[in-house]
Amino acid sequence: MSAHAHSDDGHSADGHDFAHPMSVQTLLAVFFALTFLTVITVAQASFDFGAFEVATVMFIATVKAVLVMAFFMHMLADKPFNAIIFIGSFVFVGLFVIFTLGDSLMTSHSFEPKVEELAPAVAEPTITTVDGAP
Repeated sequence: MSAHAHSDDGHSADGHDFAHPMSVQTLLAVFFALTFLTVITVAQASFDFGAFEVATVMFIATVKAVLVMAFFMHMLADKPFNAIIFIGSFVFVGLFVIFTLGDSLMTSHSFEPKVEELAPAVAEPTITTVDGAP
């Protein structure tokens, strides 16, 4: 059978549940930190940070994601290789987003068609004769 030392009630012999190797106090502290950061995220919407608004929100979201990853996904108690792969995937997603936003900022507005210029040409149909003259 299994080489794990589990009892019939689903608890391990060392006193920790299999799913949560951390104390309840630690998990509750992380929960309240996440709740506090969510309140800060909602409250910052009423302030005008100008160009730093997106950076502020992304920083708060990154801190929340690190807390969830480290504690609720148990990356602190997992093998370091799994944490490196997990963090590396976020780094590459961040790079893809940065390159995409950088490319969209390089696009000129001159490529967009002007509706006012096209509207009269569409509204006035030209009638042609058989020989092609208007």
